[in-house]
Amino acid sequence: MAFRSRREKLRSILSGSDCVHPGSVYDAISIRIAEDLGFPLGMFGGSVASLAVLGDPDITLITLTELAEQMRRMSRASTLPVLVDADHGYGNALNVRRTVQELEAAGAAGLTIEDTLLPAAFGEAKAQLISLEEGVGKMKAALDGRSDPSLVIMGRTGAASISSIEDAIRRAKAYEATGVDALFFTGLKSRAELEAIASATRLPLVLGGAPEEMNAIDDLAGRRVRIALQGHAPIAAATQAVYETQKALREGTAPKDLNGLPSAELTNRVMRAAEVKARSADFLGLKK
Repeated sequence: MAFRSRREKLRSILSGSDCVHPGSVYDAISIRIAEDLGFPLGMFGGSVASLAVLGDPDITLITLTELAEQMRRMSRASTLPVLVDADHGYGNALNVRRTVQELEAAGAAGLTIEDTLLPAAFGEAKAQLISLEEGVGKMKAALDGRSDPSLVIMGRTGAASISSIEDAIRRAKAYEATGVDALFFTGLKSRAELEAIASATRLPLVLGGAPEEMNAIDDLAGRRVRIALQGHAPIAAATQAVYETQKALREGTAPKDLNGLPSAELTNRVMRAAEVKARSADFLGLKK
């Protein structure tokens, strides 16, 4: 399959002994930059998807179609493996199954399905979890939905910060038993919690953020963490840069006097200008 090599790279990371940081990606430009810088994989988060596609906060307004289309654009632009935050799978277990099919077709190397109750329930300000039984059903549906066995499916839980670490372990063990490829955790607060999870489970672990004192990559690797997210600073930095540039132009700064613009070399590299020029010569008869 066209995307199998990307998925095998992600599987290689999970089966290795090191912990890696993914690049935060959200569009064709960001994924090409991450690839050029040597990141081993990209992470397409739900929050950055909502911001990049809709300009809205992470409150589950983005649709599966929009998420998959953005993933498809990135797959076209780069060969970097991408792990997609598929949130709750956009509905019940049957919706999860279709979510897997759509993201597989869009070129995702892997995806996460979480057990958070989404969208938020009426009158509930705090995050809630679906039942363990429903979570298990979603994991089973996700596995049933993939046609390429190299696609990585991760069971994700935020129970550590919503209910308890004991509940997080209980859910993780149940998801592990369904046959998912890795376990993704958010909301861990201490090394002791991570150690408890590592002792109670056997699959590769992925952390969606952790306190600063837990960020030593060798220490994480020793506790079977294979991927550790570092947040989504790139889109935040891009937002600030666009704001400052628009503000300067609005206030009368001449384009030639703007600060922070990329060099022509970087722009051409991101656009793959040399490749396009070569194709133009081969297919359109233009001079190289």
